[in-house]
Amino acid sequence: MKVRIGFGLGTQVATDDPAEFVALVDGLEELGFDSLWLSERATGASPDPLVALSVAAGRTRRLKLGTSVLVLPGRNPVLLAKQLASLDRLSGGRLLPAVGLGVADEGEQHAFGVTRGERAAWFDEALPLIRRLWSGTPVDHDGPRFHYRGVRVLPTPLQSPPYVWLGGIAPSELARVGRLGDGWLPSFVTPDGAAAGRQVVERAAAEAGRAIESEHWGALVIYAREALPDRLAQLISARRPGVSPDELVPLDGLRRQLERFVAVGVSKLVVVPAGAGPGFDWRAELESLADVVLPLQDSAAAVG
Repeated sequence: MKVRIGFGLGTQVATDDPAEFVALVDGLEELGFDSLWLSERATGASPDPLVALSVAAGRTRRLKLGTSVLVLPGRNPVLLAKQLASLDRLSGGRLLPAVGLGVADEGEQHAFGVTRGERAAWFDEALPLIRRLWSGTPVDHDGPRFHYRGVRVLPTPLQSPPYVWLGGIAPSELARVGRLGDGWLPSFVTPDGAAAGRQVVERAAAEAGRAIESEHWGALVIYAREALPDRLAQLISARRPGVSPDELVPLDGLRRQLERFVAVGVSKLVVVPAGAGPGFDWRAELESLADVVLPLQDSAAAVG
């Protein structure tokens, strides 16, 4: 099992200062982190993930580029397939797309032009269609939302095709990972929760005549240097009622938490800081973090 350690920013950390963002990207590349993961909130303070990852791609040669997650409902599958294929091609095959339904928030749903009840059906039609479009061959499609005749997307991705990761921990989301995903990347989950969720995903995949590769089990792991910010504590309480924030965000022992995930077969780990304000010293933060978490990462180079 190849353990890989990535770094994510979530939606609680603003990175709109170009010098700070460049310092973050350069530090991740130079220190040997596996990947950078950027999240999407159309109505939030974080930058658009595809634009920001394009900046990161231009400054790096090795760092993989992940979305955690990119929202599908509300997007045109042809245009999104081309954007993702272009980024994968121009980055030398470093794209790690994780996609989802989007947060259940009225403002976000207005931004994407979908209702909450439309999201699942939109997603279930769009993702298989995007995969077909990545083939580079003309695609005919007649579905509830999209109708195409001979549509062809070029360039094709350099990876053929990229693995698509899905998040989520609700029963319907786990079933969708099994039916449609190439990997699972949940957030707000404990190691025990990841182990239990994996069993649900694997059953759903088997029922669909599929299997998830053993290397494609991941988790986003939030860490806090000091007290958990009130806003994040409230978000955790809303997302995981009945689960203590201390179980999800250890104030110390990040290395032990990651080891617990590895012990249950989770090998793609993305550490996410609980907060960082303007003027944050990303280089110092990454150097300190690297000493703690990168020894877990296999020294051999990995692809995918």
